[in-house]
Amino acid sequence: ASEEASLRALESLMTEFFHSCTTNERKREIEELLNNFAQQTGAWRHCLFFLSNTRNEYVMMYSLTVFENLVNKMWLGVASQDKMEIRSCLPKLLLAQHKAMPYFIRNKLCKVIVDIGRQDWPMFYHDFFTNTLQLIQSPALASLGLVLLKTTSEELACPREDLSVARKDELRKLLLEQVPTVLGLLTGILETYGDKHNVIASTPPPSPTSGESGDQYSKLLSQPVATLDNESQQLCCLVLECLAHLFSWIPLSTSITPTLLASIFHFARFGCDLRTKAKTGSFISSSTSSSSNGQLHPGTLAPTSNGGGRTLQQSEGSKVDQARLGIMAMTCVNELVSKNCVPLDFEEYLLRMFQQTFFLLQRLTRENNAHTVKSRLQELDESYLEKFTDFLRLFVSVHLRRIESSPQFPIVEFLALLFKYTFNQPNHEGYFACLDIWSVFLDFLTTKIKSRLADRESVLNRYKDALVLLLREVLNRIQFRYNQAQLEELDDETLDDDQQTEWQRYLRQSLEVVAKIVFVFPVLQENLDVYLGLQQFIVTTGTSRRLNITAENDCRRLHCSLRDLSSLLQAVGRLAEYFIGEVFAARFNDALAVVERLVEVTCYGSQTSLYDLETAVPSVLKPDLIDSHALCKSSDSSWLSRFCCHVSLKITPIFSRFQVPEKLLLSACHLMVSITSTVRPVFLVTLPAVQNIFNLITQNQTRRLPQEAHMLVCRALSNMLLLPWPNLPESEQQWQTRSSNHASLLAALTRDYRILRVKTVLQQTLPVLRDIVNSISGESTKSRQICYQSLQESVQVSLSLFPVFIQQPDVTDEMLAFFLTLFQALRVQMGVPFTGQIIHTFLSMFTREQLAASILQEGSAGCRVVQKFLKILQVVVQEPGQAFKPFLPSILSLCMEQVYPIVAERSSPDVKAEMFELLYQILHQNWRYFFKTSVLASVQKIASEDTMENEAQFTAAMQAFGQSFLQPDIHIFKQNLSYLESLNSKHKLYHRKLFRTSMLFHFINVLLQVLLHKSHDLLQEEITLAIYNMASVDFDAFYSAFMPEFLNGCQGVDTNQRAVLARNFKLERDLPSFTQSVHRLVNDLRYYRLCNSSLPTGTVKL
Repeated sequence: ASEEASLRALESLMTEFFHSCTTNERKREIEELLNNFAQQTGAWRHCLFFLSNTRNEYVMMYSLTVFENLVNKMWLGVASQDKMEIRSCLPKLLLAQHKAMPYFIRNKLCKVIVDIGRQDWPMFYHDFFTNTLQLIQSPALASLGLVLLKTTSEELACPREDLSVARKDELRKLLLEQVPTVLGLLTGILETYGDKHNVIASTPPPSPTSGESGDQYSKLLSQPVATLDNESQQLCCLVLECLAHLFSWIPLSTSITPTLLASIFHFARFGCDLRTKAKTGSFISSSTSSSSNGQLHPGTLAPTSNGGGRTLQQSEGSKVDQARLGIMAMTCVNELVSKNCVPLDFEEYLLRMFQQTFFLLQRLTRENNAHTVKSRLQELDESYLEKFTDFLRLFVSVHLRRIESSPQFPIVEFLALLFKYTFNQPNHEGYFACLDIWSVFLDFLTTKIKSRLADRESVLNRYKDALVLLLREVLNRIQFRYNQAQLEELDDETLDDDQQTEWQRYLRQSLEVVAKIVFVFPVLQENLDVYLGLQQFIVTTGTSRRLNITAENDCRRLHCSLRDLSSLLQAVGRLAEYFIGEVFAARFNDALAVVERLVEVTCYGSQTSLYDLETAVPSVLKPDLIDSHALCKSSDSSWLSRFCCHVSLKITPIFSRFQVPEKLLLSACHLMVSITSTVRPVFLVTLPAVQNIFNLITQNQTRRLPQEAHMLVCRALSNMLLLPWPNLPESEQQWQTRSSNHASLLAALTRDYRILRVKTVLQQTLPVLRDIVNSISGESTKSRQICYQSLQESVQVSLSLFPVFIQQPDVTDEMLAFFLTLFQALRVQMGVPFTGQIIHTFLSMFTREQLAASILQEGSAGCRVVQKFLKILQVVVQEPGQAFKPFLPSILSLCMEQVYPIVAERSSPDVKAEMFELLYQILHQNWRYFFKTSVLASVQKIASEDTMENEAQFTAAMQAFGQSFLQPDIHIFKQNLSYLESLNSKHKLYHRKLFRTSMLFHFINVLLQVLLHKSHDLLQEEITLAIYNMASVDFDAFYSAFMPEFLNGCQGVDTNQRAVLARNFKLERDLPSFTQSVHRLVNDLRYYRLCNSSLPTGTVKL
């Protein structure tokens, strides 16, 4: 009676807890009450009664959670008699009530039983697995047995960390022993239901190369798959789910028999037949749905009254379930195909699988009177198509190299089917996925050709037709004249995470495939003729110019032609890189023709100013004309930057105007930069058009170009004067004239800055100067000398202004960005005295208060200022020689005494990253500042005793590194761990006496604790490698001194457990064995702590 009353009270509490009117405070009270009840010794007996006598789902779930907690956290402390009772009662309860239980309660009960097996099988629960196998063999209980089997595979094959490593290994071994039996049983079920419904033929489908008569093969391809009844579908789905999980962890072996593979592939056919889509709200036409086999059953799509997983699936109708069978079968296949490690005796099986795939691909892409390939693929379930595309990707990327040369696999025919499948995809995502497959295939082909130069021609000839077809079709797909309806659907405004519109992504992926085919196909000419012919339609009246094309159909055709021209110009630009290097001479004439044509079109666009015309449909045609001209210049840039560095060309000048759309202006500027940085024509600076640009930029400050365009033009003008002309001796470079011209250019650009010295002018001028310096950072000494001479006065002005603007972080940020670029590119030209003056100024201005005020505003301009300051110091400390060594103490002091105390206990990730990089560079580049190793010892690599200097600063730096490993920021952790490893590989850090005697064990201890707390699990490999490198300094000391001390200090484990942990940590000295020991130690230590924390108080452990 008391148990009955407890049950009613629990039902009432659970109902109240989940009621919408219950307050959070009351919920907390109920939760505390339920937790206290669950903690009682023997609470499981009450829960067993509740499970047997209630229909309340909340109560059942709560009771099962109590059991789950008992099994996973307190099982060691449960009396053996109670364990026996639980092992006996729960399976009986499952057998008695599984049909009446909601599916999620049944699954939870199965998991609790499997959790017990995970702890006790086979020693104390010897019939755990045999019971599951018996259930599978019993027709009435097979589905229950399959749920248990799948749960067993999930929980025992890849158990969580609440088991010791030894137990994990034991479970995997036990399961592997059962695999042949399990696979045999599952194959039997698939065969039984297949034969029963005439699904599985006695032989697999014939290979297309086997000589099977055409009519027979065609008949087999179009033969529909028989419908399975609902119960059979559910059972076969469960079998395939089990197989999918088993295949995820069992190795490829002969246990996976040809019969099993054939069965899986036959069920994969269920996805190939036209079925209704399993998508909510999709319109289902009776004509299309019944055009395969079978009729639509009345009530197939009846609405469901309750939302419970499998119940919902059942009520969605048999056709949806049959598609699901196909999806599950393909999931199994993909698990097998994703394994790269294939034993020799399994290669024949792979060949069988791919022959089956060939058959499925033919079935998917066949045409008949009722359906085109595209309409057929549109009718199929989307998930099935995704799985099938995944399979093709895995096949091509992982296994094509194994199968391609086999005479039994028709590779060219396979590519023809893949072509058909690709270009009939029902949506853009499917098409992108297929393009990726082709991209992988082209990479494979490129590698093959490079490695087999002898029979290169025969390989190319084998695939030539397929590649020409592919190229033509991909190019057609990006052209409106062939594919307008689909292309109009693409969004060309919204940017995705990669800052691309849907149209740009479509174009980029298509052009990548085109580029990989490396075959220039003559498709550009027709659209170029349309563009070049527009001049005859320009009508000028007074000051206005208009395009005299007004008919709607003509405007539409012009729109399509201009969009296609833009796309094909991008394609031509993308192909530029395939005309240089080894093939430069062979393809010179073709490349020259392309460049001449591009220059002609660019000049035509500039002369006619088509973008300035009035048109009949301005919202459509004007952007098209701008794009065509801009992309022509962009394509010019691409070719000039790659191709024309090998050859001088006579280039017609391109006039730059102010009244042009910004997109076009920027393309013109980029083209100008490309010409001046790569082609570098001698005559360019003398052209009247260039002189005009020079005058506009230097004299007319009121009519400034937009900032980005202004910066690009200034860079181009500076390049003309600074960069050496190609193929000319030093004596003919006219450096003196060019130097004075460059000084004039920079004097004009910086006039206002030097005179007015105001914030707005500073923020306009310094980015331009920074860009000019950046562009010559990798150039010859002469170029950099001239550049610095021209800049010298502006640099002096900037340094004198620095203290004035120190309290304005946005201005200081700009100034430090400029000085950082100067230090990176021109520090030699600036000379030691002036560089020292700059550093001295900065060090004196950045007081602790100033640094604190800046750093504490995370993400602000002030924070960026400190980052740039630290970057400048990084450049300084990396400078070889003695010139800047006097600054080391000040820099170290700033780092450790001013910046570090501020960031140590705060996140400040950006400043921290720069500060630790500065510390690393100080240690790495100035090692002898701390360790005075003799030259002889360095040369002979003698392990001499270190002569230590500046020990306090070195120790402080190491402590800072160690402290960073105790903080949650994973990026700083990874960066600093790599710095320590680098210092060890380059300077033997871990072997140094000071580190070895007073720091080494502390670092190992911290890293082991990090592994134990799982706070930085993504870095497991790096942490374990660092521990190994530190331990390997003195393995004897590690095993004899550190390990006992570490284990003695471990909380939450007893003496015997410490002894087991010590015994299991093998005295190995190679990295793989050591890594295994570390992982075992961490896993088992966590496991022991978990066990001990869940034991009842007063438990006696033997």
